[in-house]
Amino acid sequence: MLVVRLRRKDASDVVAVTGAATGLGQALVERLTARGDVSIIGLDTVPGSAEGVVWRTADVRDPLLAVALAGATTVVHLATSYDVSQPTSTRRALNVRGTAQVLEAARDVGARVVLCTSTDVYGVHADNPVPLADDSPLRRESDDRTLAGDHVEVERLVDVAVGAGLAVTVLRPATLVGLSVAYDGQVLRQLGAPRLLAVRGVEPLWQLCHAEDLLLALELATVGAVSGRLAVASDGALPQLLVEQLAGRRRLVLPAAVALSTAERLHRIGVTTASARELDHLLGPLVVACDGLRAAGWAPRWTNEEGLRAHLTTRPADSRSTTYTAAGATVALLGTAALVRQARRRRGL
Repeated sequence: MLVVRLRRKDASDVVAVTGAATGLGQALVERLTARGDVSIIGLDTVPGSAEGVVWRTADVRDPLLAVALAGATTVVHLATSYDVSQPTSTRRALNVRGTAQVLEAARDVGARVVLCTSTDVYGVHADNPVPLADDSPLRRESDDRTLAGDHVEVERLVDVAVGAGLAVTVLRPATLVGLSVAYDGQVLRQLGAPRLLAVRGVEPLWQLCHAEDLLLALELATVGAVSGRLAVASDGALPQLLVEQLAGRRRLVLPAAVALSTAERLHRIGVTTASARELDHLLGPLVVACDGLRAAGWAPRWTNEEGLRAHLTTRPADSRSTTYTAAGATVALLGTAALVRQARRRRGL
């Protein structure tokens, strides 16, 4: 078991955690307070309940955020949203504008920063090596509609901040499991559809990251045991065939052009808020190696299969989401159309 402790000379460090009252931020604060050797400032729009924390009420989008961060030597920025069902403009304002403000405020108070994006920033391409190294080029194109687009923009902000001399560590988790439904990405939300979409000629690969593994990586980054830009995920990946077996789902196989054009059309007419870009994971592999964290002694405690089984236990695959993913909407439309055609053939119409 990897045990992370601060060195004696770091005992005066003060860690400010944004988004500390809920979700991933709350989980990290609880982990850090259990150590007993870290001074913690908890920042959120409402105070949290953890004891031993100096609570300060603040919105990360506030231009005066530096006042709330006064005294911090490390800022762990977790006041972000992974909720793909949230209105795009609301989520993007928090993720992009909020992160820009945190980076500026951290520079003002002289603190280093730790934050999270996702492995999606590497981009899905048919020629991706399996697995990808941490320092692989980021080939995901920016867009203003998807969560991945938010993360691409955050990485751009980090480039600018690092170029100006700010120390920033970025963790890039794969699809998160083990947290609330607000962290369920598009890949997991597909499980609410009657079938799982696949593109002809490509076997989709599912790589997950359990919250416990991400929290250990965050702890390492918080105490300065790792730095740079690091992927976080379980080993390897699950072929979708196995996902279908575990979830009790069959697949709908379509040519890539049909799947993408149908998803885009459904988005355009308002059937789904999800962009066709969210089908990218069907078009090629995106599996990371986590080599930087492994060099520091980190190793995932959860396998992809264990993470998926745990997710299915808490949120069964047969529960229908009220918000269609691009894949789910495509499956629903084309699956219904196929049933209608079959019924007509049976009636001789």
